Amino acid sequence: MLEKRTRQFGVQIIRLSSALPNAPEGRVIKNQITKCGTSIGANYREANRARSRADFKNKIKICESEASETQYWLEIITEVEWLSWDRVKSEHEECSELLALFTSIGRK
Repeated sequence: MLEKRTRQFGVQIIRLSSALPNAPEGRVIKNQITKCGTSIGANYREANRARSRADFKNKIKICESEASETQYWLEIITEVEWLSWDRVKSEHEECSELLALFTSIGRK
């Protein structure tokens, strides 16, 4: 079930963000990735309770956008060497799969 999968992904992102540095820059990125990474599941849950087809598609597009943003922050985290690629690889791969799913759902 995609609701459970996106919720589990949110938990993974929260756990990953807790490993980021507590410096001012780290706190900014921690906040950004936590917000977008958990927003995917929240918006998908809302999509499943949409009032119309247009509302559903809008929420799915938000899921797609938030997944893309989450990937961006994961890439930033590795490029500034706060965490290794090995540490974020599974989250990045899951995020790629979620992004593909939401892109496909949004086109239907």
